[in-house]
Amino acid sequence: MRVLIKNGTVVNADGRARQDLLIENGLISRLAEEITVEQPCEVIDASGCYVMPGGVDVHTHFNIDTGLARSCDDFFTGTRAAACGGTTTVVDHMGFGPAGCRLRHQLETYHGYAAYKAVIDYSFHGVIQHINAAILDEIPMMVDAGISSFKLYLTYQYKLSDDDVLQVMRHLHRAGALTTVHPENDAAIARKRAEFLAQGKTAPRYHALSRPLECEAEAIARMINLAQLAGNAPLYIVHLSNGLGLEYLKLARSRHQPVWVETCPQYLLLDDRCYEREDALKYLLSPPLRNASNNDALWCGVSDGSIDVIATDHCAFSMAQRQHLSNGDFSRCPNGLPGAENRLLLLFSHGVMTGRITPEHFVALTSANPAKLFGLWPHKGVLAAGADGDVVIIDPRRTTTIRHEMLHDNADYSPWEGFICQGSIRQTLSRGRVIFSNGTFCGVAGQGRFLRRAPFSSAALPVSGMPS
Repeated sequence: MRVLIKNGTVVNADGRARQDLLIENGLISRLAEEITVEQPCEVIDASGCYVMPGGVDVHTHFNIDTGLARSCDDFFTGTRAAACGGTTTVVDHMGFGPAGCRLRHQLETYHGYAAYKAVIDYSFHGVIQHINAAILDEIPMMVDAGISSFKLYLTYQYKLSDDDVLQVMRHLHRAGALTTVHPENDAAIARKRAEFLAQGKTAPRYHALSRPLECEAEAIARMINLAQLAGNAPLYIVHLSNGLGLEYLKLARSRHQPVWVETCPQYLLLDDRCYEREDALKYLLSPPLRNASNNDALWCGVSDGSIDVIATDHCAFSMAQRQHLSNGDFSRCPNGLPGAENRLLLLFSHGVMTGRITPEHFVALTSANPAKLFGLWPHKGVLAAGADGDVVIIDPRRTTTIRHEMLHDNADYSPWEGFICQGSIRQTLSRGRVIFSNGTFCGVAGQGRFLRRAPFSSAALPVSGMPS
């Protein structure tokens, strides 16, 4: 099977050029100023368009059971939505398993969730929900099985103590795994939440007020110091929502600590005024939306290279689920937003088309950097001979208005309803197969394959503090 993409501007993190691109048997075989092929070949004319590596979203939650509810997107509907938005690889954060379960329990469970359903390539992050000798001994085996990053939570049901964090970070570092962390101060949140509930303050706005940015920033600072105490272990902060936390991360980088940071479109483009809306339940997520000054601080971090990755934290619960379960009490509402389909277009429109970032930096944030950090490079994240034929074609001349009725997830609303974006996702190719074209999904359930990721290595990773 051959696909020839002609007349587009091919963009990688390190440059762009007007080139043709040939994919054969699922892999990129050639890039050149002019390619002609005599054999049978599907030809895509990308005139006037950017031809970029397919997106790599390293923060999704498909089919997750939070204890309150199960998210409404499984690995078919979730990856279908991602594919229609130009993403060709996801690394999903596995949810908690039964109390006391082994690490492999959740890996086996999630293999069952994704097999025969995913339409794009996928992998998983391990999840550490308790510490004992058996769990620590399992870590190297998980890395051997292709799981080279693990998530720790400092809040929620299976939060880890500082002692647990120190132990597990040392073992992850030795095993060649990257520690990713959800950083919020659980004790402070629990105290503030209890005070609000005791006063009968249960409206959605109190969700955000019970999780102020200082709770997140304090936990980030604590993790930075614990990582240093754990032998300068590499650290990745997920879904950063505030400027104070970013300042702590910049300080760590100035001390040459191996720290990387992710944010999401919602923390760049939505703010806490959403909690004053009649439909405020739609916007409950953790950490919550902040004020506009924090949006600005994060945009500065995106522009100057302090932020390495833009992911989604896609975790979709329907409005019907939210209303039924919360019954007017924010503390009972499942948290999370849909967004896997909208990440690339939102960042392209509000980043590239506004001049905040270059097309090359866009590729770094959405594809190259996550591929390098999470053991997928150079098969993913780059358009080069030998890489997988994962491609997104973006037309900057078109305008797209986001409407939920046009999206492909399983939610019953979109937090991006009515957003007008300059640009459109024209086509998505996964290993040389067109899976989305001009508004139509044409992929197949089960087409995606599990990716065994390489152990973590700092080689070829983004340079801290510099635009990629």
